[in-house]
Amino acid sequence: MPSSLLAETVAAHGENRPHRTAFHFTDRAVTYGRLNDLTGSLRAQLARLRLPAGSTVCVPAHKDPQTIALLLAVFREGHIALAPSPGLGSAALERLAHQARVSHLLTAAADGTLTALPVRAEHGEAEGFAVPDPQRTQLLLTTSGSTGTPKIVPIETAGFDAFADWAVDEFALTPDETALSYAPLNFDLALLDVWTFLRLGASVVLVEQQRATDAAHLAALAGRHDVTFVQGVPMMYRLLLEGGGTFAAVRHAVFTGDRMPVDLLRRVPPAFPRAAFHNVFGCTETNDSFIHRVDPAAVDGPVPIGRPIRGTDALVVDAEGARLDSAGTGELLVSTPFQTGGYLRQDLNDAVFTHLDGRVFYRTGDIVTRTAEGLHFLEGRADWHVKVRGVRTNLQEVENVITAHPDVAEAVVVPLPDPQAGVRLHAHVTRRPGADLTSLRLRTHLGRQLPRHAIPASVHLTAAPLPRTSTGKPDRNLIKQNLTKGSDA
Repeated sequence: MPSSLLAETVAAHGENRPHRTAFHFTDRAVTYGRLNDLTGSLRAQLARLRLPAGSTVCVPAHKDPQTIALLLAVFREGHIALAPSPGLGSAALERLAHQARVSHLLTAAADGTLTALPVRAEHGEAEGFAVPDPQRTQLLLTTSGSTGTPKIVPIETAGFDAFADWAVDEFALTPDETALSYAPLNFDLALLDVWTFLRLGASVVLVEQQRATDAAHLAALAGRHDVTFVQGVPMMYRLLLEGGGTFAAVRHAVFTGDRMPVDLLRRVPPAFPRAAFHNVFGCTETNDSFIHRVDPAAVDGPVPIGRPIRGTDALVVDAEGARLDSAGTGELLVSTPFQTGGYLRQDLNDAVFTHLDGRVFYRTGDIVTRTAEGLHFLEGRADWHVKVRGVRTNLQEVENVITAHPDVAEAVVVPLPDPQAGVRLHAHVTRRPGADLTSLRLRTHLGRQLPRHAIPASVHLTAAPLPRTSTGKPDRNLIKQNLTKGSDA
């Protein structure tokens, strides 16, 4: 994972090749020399806090050079950084900080000034959570957090080193590369298109999150900086195509985070005439675990997630937990050289991490079909998860946050197809008798508890009970059908 060793490597680039560009951000280039100077300044400011060795601090993952420099400074000082989404609700952020035993909330201004806000310890909040070990990890990422309290995932030093080595070898990366980094900095995708590229001494084009859906801007960035490597969810490719242009410098285009629609895939090759196309599959807990070289011209159905990458074992088990030794459909379990040793919340680990054949496997919750040739196809989720803009989101947990509002009697959240996001969420909410709850008030409540992707795009408030099936369960299919007919907009 990103660590003091990585930070020292980046510092060496600053000393040995100070004029090489580390980042393109907005309208300026940040060299490795400038990045090294900024990291050194933040490191000196951090040292003045006199934190105990191996302290955990919270660095909201704003996608800009000064935040990356701050993370490097934290690593160099031997501390641990919890790097949650900067758009996370305040209540959820506070809970995460307490669970990880964070001492300070750190931010860096554009001029390199460090702001450090002490975090008051909350008695009992960290009970049942492991103490992060700075000898094994210096970066804590989180899962998508559809409950507003994401699971904290330690990204281990040895795991990141193995992953970066694999990626450099798999894609034949060199220091002359330039990556287009589209995903937020708190996503595991950044382990490749930010941290691996920095370790290599290559360049990264940082896409500002506030302009991530501006098709013309995105295409102009990719074209102007002659990017050689792109990875992202299908929406990113759709935006690049809408923005126009041909990206002839791209050597590798990676599809990840969601299923690539066949109609979009067929439109991609002319815009990337020299690129090799790859479908990559994984999650925060394991990092990438499958890869498939895609031939867009030959695709006439779902794109496979492929085969396990080097060093990864994959098992498919049926509904009773029995291992399928040949072709078949079931839940996917993976064991990778890059995976976490477990969530900080220890009582969650036994259910998803299991020892088999001398290795620790992670139960992904994904249903796959494996062919006789060993090719894997993703069929969907075994639980309540869907992907919104490539981010795994638990529908039932979003419902739990909605029903926690005192004016809500019951609620159902259903996924609807969306041409841009892939899936958008709709909430069908029954008010409590006499309540005057409005959509604005409910959205304010959700904004404090949920990340943006998990907030339903549309809300239907009613005094009527939820429609139910013959067994008494909420009739989600009927709600979706009504929406399709336009009667529940």
